[in-house]
Amino acid sequence: MAAIVYCLFFLLLINHYHFTTTSALRLPSTTTIITPSSSLKMSTDNNNTSDFPPPADYSHLIIDGWFHERGTLWPGQSFALQIKEVLYHKPSQFQDVLVFESVSYGRVLVLDGVIQVTERDELSYQEMMAHLPLYAHPNPQRVLVIGGGDGGVLREIARHTSVTEIVICELDPDVIAVSKKYLPFVAKGFDDPRVKVHVMDGAQFMKEHQSSFDVIITDSSDPVGPASVLFETPFYKAMHDSLRDGGIICTQGECVWLHVDLIQRLIKAITPLFSSVEYAYCTIPSYPSGQIGFVIATKKGAAVGGKKRSIDGEDKEEEVVGCKSPVRVPTEAVQKELRYYTPEMHRAAFVLPAFAKRAIFGDDE
Repeated sequence: MAAIVYCLFFLLLINHYHFTTTSALRLPSTTTIITPSSSLKMSTDNNNTSDFPPPADYSHLIIDGWFHERGTLWPGQSFALQIKEVLYHKPSQFQDVLVFESVSYGRVLVLDGVIQVTERDELSYQEMMAHLPLYAHPNPQRVLVIGGGDGGVLREIARHTSVTEIVICELDPDVIAVSKKYLPFVAKGFDDPRVKVHVMDGAQFMKEHQSSFDVIITDSSDPVGPASVLFETPFYKAMHDSLRDGGIICTQGECVWLHVDLIQRLIKAITPLFSSVEYAYCTIPSYPSGQIGFVIATKKGAAVGGKKRSIDGEDKEEEVVGCKSPVRVPTEAVQKELRYYTPEMHRAAFVLPAFAKRAIFGDDE
């Protein structure tokens, strides 16, 4: 009887999914990937949104030509994009990698079923992730990026002429290669001659480079799977030790609408390590609940090296602790190229809703 039930269940699974194929990917670079054809399963059952059994290729998230982002970190809700064409779908050594052309958000990069980049709204995350710490530093020269294999943060760092070296540590070479092939609007960040790419574990790299960087940016995915260690205290200690005095870190800080408890615990845990620890955020429609945050912290020199800065272009000066106000501003030419970041947006990003401020920093903040 058990064998009969198993066979019937297997036949139902086969009947449940329909298959489409994507072509091989061949990239002319040092991180060339040559892939066999891979299968993408697509359900035609409008009412089937079950996550069981969860296919290794996350094909259960594609239903009737729509990609549905559902995850354990945002239970009970989903974000959907209509697919025009699947451009690439294959597991890497570390995660499932999907790129598709959407109907309304342009090209989309998905890792392990979670949207990382869309052509329509990536600008807010990339610009704020890079420019919040960089414009809060008086003279950033050496910058380290952990993760960020799509290249968008590199693109924004390259706008800073004071920067002499941009180092990126990305664990998954497939993300770099696929982004160069299908997401040139962000991957052009790799074209800057100051960029040095290391395909390796970022924590190990920082261990080997103590007191080396003015700014460290961790552009990570959510704290599940290989990225989970990037949200733990030892990783923040590694960043602290790899910073020069007066340096700044900026890390992906999840969403106040969904993860305020996680944010509070993280900030409480790392506060003893840094001179200042702050939280900022930006809006981005394709991320869960339309918002993503940034944890920003400084090493020694509570006012970024103890400097005073002019406020709002006026003659008065005051000592500003942390990174809530920029010490530099974009040139007129750079500001015309930016689509989200402004000095005003910089300051506004640190103004939190009352519930989030109380939950993260307490009533005394």
